[in-house]
Amino acid sequence: MVITGSWQGRPITISVKRNCLTVSIDDPSRADVLSYDLAGRLWTAFLDGIAYRRGLDGRMLARWRDPGQERSRVWLTPDEALNIESRAYHNIETLYQAVQSGDANLNLALPDEGHIAFQRVIAFDEKRSLADAQRYYEIYQPIGILPPDQYMAVVLQATEGCSFNTCTFCSFYKNRPFRIKPPGEFRQHAQAVKDFLGEGLSLRRTIFLGDANALVVPMPRLLPLIETVHEIYDVESLGGVYAFLDGFSGEKKSAQDYAELNKRGLKRIYIGLESGSMELLRFLKKPGMPDDAVQAVNAMKAGGVAVGVIVLLGVGGHQFAEEHIQETIRVLNAMHLDDDDILYFSNLIVSEDMPYARDAMQAGLKSLTQEECAAQGEAIEQALLLEYGIPKISRYDIREFVY
Repeated sequence: MVITGSWQGRPITISVKRNCLTVSIDDPSRADVLSYDLAGRLWTAFLDGIAYRRGLDGRMLARWRDPGQERSRVWLTPDEALNIESRAYHNIETLYQAVQSGDANLNLALPDEGHIAFQRVIAFDEKRSLADAQRYYEIYQPIGILPPDQYMAVVLQATEGCSFNTCTFCSFYKNRPFRIKPPGEFRQHAQAVKDFLGEGLSLRRTIFLGDANALVVPMPRLLPLIETVHEIYDVESLGGVYAFLDGFSGEKKSAQDYAELNKRGLKRIYIGLESGSMELLRFLKKPGMPDDAVQAVNAMKAGGVAVGVIVLLGVGGHQFAEEHIQETIRVLNAMHLDDDDILYFSNLIVSEDMPYARDAMQAGLKSLTQEECAAQGEAIEQALLLEYGIPKISRYDIREFVY
């Protein structure tokens, strides 16, 4: 339901949806826009030309774009994040008071669900926000990364860490031993996540089985974990189950295994191919071979499960650039991607503490510019064979991830 009106001489829009409350204050060209989940948590805010996204852990990412420049982003300090929450809270609180008193002129009466949504936001004060973020850390181990189409998933950590954890370009799971949660512990975790999200569960679109390589779990142990998910959540209404799996472990499951998982709601598996070049994968210390990923993808698709394939752009610098392009094209075309699949291009983001930075320096690799990375992605995309269908092709910036 969308309600329009005016308040203090400014236009306002109140959108009461089945999954969130969104309020816009002022003319659209300069409006403050605030969105909350139905538990009262601030989700997104747009203030003074800056977009903010609050994670369930209370951390907040700010993003903006100056004219003629690339998008800038910065993680706020805890105090800065609380200040943004406080500013948004004040706007919501005073607007709701105006709605109740009649000082806000609305074209329609606020429905009961709108009153409830406003009241939950107002109950979610700074003390509640801090306690909520602390509860998050009691439930979750750090969530390293998700595919962009899964940023609004319910993450359930059936495993923790990464089963091989050797890739030099990835620091998400360093110093975290891989383990599979026992059934009882996973049940408690899955229920705790549901209780934590509360009414905010309505904002979540899918279920993502974490962590980095959750589907490496052998079938006799994996199926009971997925059954637990079904017992606690309405998997179908949430949009199904999604997960990561590396290519070389993926071949350990058959098409029949994937068909069984598909029957239990598994919709898509994400594979970090990174490159089709065997030599480059060795340089990155990523186990397995490109053809392992091809076999795994073919088995997944034969079992009725869609795939999301992730390719790194700029990895290996100029020295590997041509081989990276040509071999990645070869491998992607062997996967027979179709309309149900996603191909993500992700620019390599290097930090000083990554082993990749050291290895690249020692090897004398010359980095690609942003323009050269974009051209690398375009060269791969243009050479794809689309005889089986057209996968969704999208860019993937790991710096944008907020859960």
